Amino acid sequence: MQAHPGHLLVASAHAGSTDVEQVEAARAQLAVAGAVELVETETPEELDAALDRLEGRTLVVAGGDGSLHLVVSRLHARHELADVRMGLVPLGTGNDLARALGVPLDPTAAARVVLDCAPRRLDLVVDDVGGIVVNAVHVGVGADAAAHAGRLKPRLGPLAYPLGAVSAGLRSTGWKLRVEVDGRVLADGRRRSLMVGIGNGRGIGGGTPLLPHAEPDDGLLDVVVSAASGPVARVRYGAALSSGSHLEDKAVRYARGTTVVISGEQVGVNADGELGDEIRRRRWTVQPGAWSLVRP
Repeated sequence: MQAHPGHLLVASAHAGSTDVEQVEAARAQLAVAGAVELVETETPEELDAALDRLEGRTLVVAGGDGSLHLVVSRLHARHELADVRMGLVPLGTGNDLARALGVPLDPTAAARVVLDCAPRRLDLVVDDVGGIVVNAVHVGVGADAAAHAGRLKPRLGPLAYPLGAVSAGLRSTGWKLRVEVDGRVLADGRRRSLMVGIGNGRGIGGGTPLLPHAEPDDGLLDVVVSAASGPVARVRYGAALSSGSHLEDKAVRYARGTTVVISGEQVGVNADGELGDEIRRRRWTVQPGAWSLVRP
């Protein structure tokens, strides 16, 4: 019988004491199948150095959507993404892609999935400036909410997401944005949009169902646009979004396609929980089956 090539377990060098314990629990479970190398990385350069040593092993990411985003982004830039067998041990605050894929949030159970299950192909979202998205990107109030939540996360953990959303929602009046899905106009830019969401995964912010019909392996992007920019409309939309009933709101439009273009006023962007520079125009396209992840 051919020996198992082993696992390369990549974790953040900034992990807290609880995360260290969870990483060790995952490492111990993976060790049942053979050698495990644990690498803690702090910079993209350190991550690249670890990837240089992968040598056919299963790459297991211990972290949240942001950690997975960084690893996939580096593999994509290295033109190695399609050939790497990857697993995920969710350690983030939101873990939204893990939730969408049914990956257990318990580190030992997640590591067991890596050992017992097979990799399955997933779509990748790429933009026209070299960026990628594994779960979801949201534009507008969602980016503002993430900025507020980021400041609160060290103290409040998952509670930072709803509080950040409330803070941003109370202050924002929206942006004049044109949104096109495969050439079809979803918003023409004459009316203010509060939020645009695009993605593979269904949730953001630890389970908020922004894109409830999204499937990460169907070759399509799901897109939601909310024009709920007035004070009462914003409160109504926020409450509906939390319960997953926002698609019934008359100020919300939903579509599916392979290419999405947003243009208009300068607006913030959040990709997989990572804040980027504000944009005036951006195009996102789906690449079907561009990478794989071991999942139930």
